[in-house]
Amino acid sequence: MSTANLKSSTNYKALFSLVTLFFFWGFVAASNDILIPVFKKAFSLTQGESQLVSLAFYIAYTVGSLIYMGISVFIKEDIINKIGYKNALALGLLISALGTLLFYPAANTNSFPLMLCGLFTVALGFSLQQTVANPLAIALGPIKTGSQRLTLAGGVNNLGTTIGPLIVSFAIFGVSTNASTEMSIESVKIPYLILGLAFLIVAVLLKFSSLPDKPDAIVEVKENVNSIESSALQYPQLVLGMVAIFVYVGVEVSTASNLPAYMEKTLGFSTKDVAPYISLYWASLMVGRWTGAVEALSEKMNIQKLLKFILPYFAFGIFLLVNAIAKNDLAPFYIYAFIILVLICADLISKGNPAKMLLLFSALGIVALAVGMATDGLISVYAFTSVGLFCSTLWPCIFTLAISGLGKHTSQGSSFLIMMIMGGGIISWLQGIIADTTNIHFSYIVGIVCFLYLAFFSVIVSKILKKQGIDFSKQLDGGH
Repeated sequence: MSTANLKSSTNYKALFSLVTLFFFWGFVAASNDILIPVFKKAFSLTQGESQLVSLAFYIAYTVGSLIYMGISVFIKEDIINKIGYKNALALGLLISALGTLLFYPAANTNSFPLMLCGLFTVALGFSLQQTVANPLAIALGPIKTGSQRLTLAGGVNNLGTTIGPLIVSFAIFGVSTNASTEMSIESVKIPYLILGLAFLIVAVLLKFSSLPDKPDAIVEVKENVNSIESSALQYPQLVLGMVAIFVYVGVEVSTASNLPAYMEKTLGFSTKDVAPYISLYWASLMVGRWTGAVEALSEKMNIQKLLKFILPYFAFGIFLLVNAIAKNDLAPFYIYAFIILVLICADLISKGNPAKMLLLFSALGIVALAVGMATDGLISVYAFTSVGLFCSTLWPCIFTLAISGLGKHTSQGSSFLIMMIMGGGIISWLQGIIADTTNIHFSYIVGIVCFLYLAFFSVIVSKILKKQGIDFSKQLDGGH
């Protein structure tokens, strides 16, 4: 398909409507890290069993993708194209809303399996929303800035991940400073019912918004030198990229979801006092993604370099503000400003090259986890939370490298990549099992293995793409 009809300017009104969904994804995903220790105590679970929360949530993305592809094959037509993008988004929000309703009977009956079913259903709706929203964000403006729009949306996503743990923690524990505050499973009912109502309201708003119902298809700008391939899975960069997405989401989620257990068992934190550090972890992704979105705000290099220093600290300031409102002690977090400098320097060195950025940030992720494993106290906590900084831009890097050169198979390839989000649940569960058999501190070796594969992927995929005539030696920034 010709790209001549692609938009020459960004439809910001529609984009702002769309990024609401990115906020919800982050809010719920990060809130799971607060539910894990609550469920663990309430239902007397092992660390491995508690990670079923992440497993149920993230495996739903794979199930959702399989259902989507299965229906499309059965009706011999892409189901999203058939019903329209806005209808698909509304349907996804309705499914998620139904999932939140399950929290009510689950809390009343004290049922852990029913809680998991609720989370699974919420994420099932998210799977459909993600399949629609990612390419739709690209379609709302010129192709050359599509990745930056995804990065900006990712920044909004991490605004949700930053405040989600704090709001859910407040709903469960209130403002009491008593470390023995009782946790009640019934306290999760109200926040999730409110969330379900929000899903329904947004579904109606999006239905009547200016979002295009059937936007132009997005194709690769470069000519596809392997156009004879009949399936996206025949492209090695995609297959390797699917594994990369699997382990990337895995290390991103497992690092945070196992952090409460580490801080409680090893460092003696109370469950309610963990929330600010979980918030810091997800705020770290916001810091990194806002830094990576600078190119979408200005084409002038001097302004870009200035914003590379301003935006990350502005994002960090949002984290401090939210925690100040929540009446949390800010003193332990000021030192984190120096760690953010490492991110900024790494971003400047990579110059937007996705392969170079992936290699450099993966190496820094390995260093962060190694420091966390080799130390204790708050030093180890800051090392583990800094993994969020170095994970922040990996999704866009992997996504860009994996679908480059796919041409008409780009949409199919994107669906396969979204399917691999299940790594967030499987790897979190695996780390939980390792923590049960060894200790929670050592279990972070799982993350180091994940980063090692990502470093390998960055090197091998560059060689594969060069053979196909695609070279990322010049700046090309991807985004989620």
